[in-house]
Amino acid sequence: MNQLNLKDKVAVITGGGGVLCSAMAKSLAAQGVKTAILDLNEAAAQAVADEITATYGTPSLGLSANVLEKPSLEAARTIIHEKLGQVDYLVNGAGGNAASATTKSEKITEADLDHLEDTFFGLQMDGFDKVFALNFQGTLLPSMVFAKDMLAKKEGAIINVSSMNAFRPLTKIPAYSAAKAAINNFTQWLAVHFANTGIRVNAIAPGFLLTNQNRFLLVDQETGEATPRGQKIINNTPMERYGEPEELTGTMLYLLSDWAKFVTGVVIPIDGGFSAYSGV
Repeated sequence: MNQLNLKDKVAVITGGGGVLCSAMAKSLAAQGVKTAILDLNEAAAQAVADEITATYGTPSLGLSANVLEKPSLEAARTIIHEKLGQVDYLVNGAGGNAASATTKSEKITEADLDHLEDTFFGLQMDGFDKVFALNFQGTLLPSMVFAKDMLAKKEGAIINVSSMNAFRPLTKIPAYSAAKAAINNFTQWLAVHFANTGIRVNAIAPGFLLTNQNRFLLVDQETGEATPRGQKIINNTPMERYGEPEELTGTMLYLLSDWAKFVTGVVIPIDGGFSAYSGV
């Protein structure tokens, strides 16, 4: 029977200084995986690495890296080779949304016609481009850099982080929705491309968790209560709550492990039933 077979492997986690990806990194470390925490914020990455080493006793590096700059990723790869060894797993967790790529209006109404800057017509391309690039190119480039190690080993696994937006685009956030849909397609494309190399490529699609990137949309900053948008999410999630970061980790561990040796090209929702519910 196949085992998890994760112990002593080396995993790179991009965006690892954040709440969601640090939880994934810790879950890997608990299984004996050596972790390289990559984040633009080196202090945040190092804090996660220090916590991992202190808690689990497994080697962990905190490194500054920009997922949109290939030389930055290659420099991190060199350090990882020196300190931890060749990479077995990649978790493409870097991503997020921004207010600059978000419309104020959900749907254009008569009331919006006098201030179209709050609608699709007011989107600024620099903000749109930054969000799309962070999510899509920020998945593409790390895959290019770190999958080379797996190619040499003739085994390995990549986990991309998609979203419910990829299946059912949400109002207000067109750049994020489009990028996550692209990640779904890219996951399947790369899975086929790598199918005979020993490298598997899959994705998880989280439902709704409160993060620094979406809190401004879901929680009223003055009252702390759910915004109308936040309440819609709860009402359309059959479990009637937001997910917890740790609830992403079981599916991730499964997809990386030998238990999933014949699984590639899938995108698994972790969403409290959101994708299964019609609203009625």
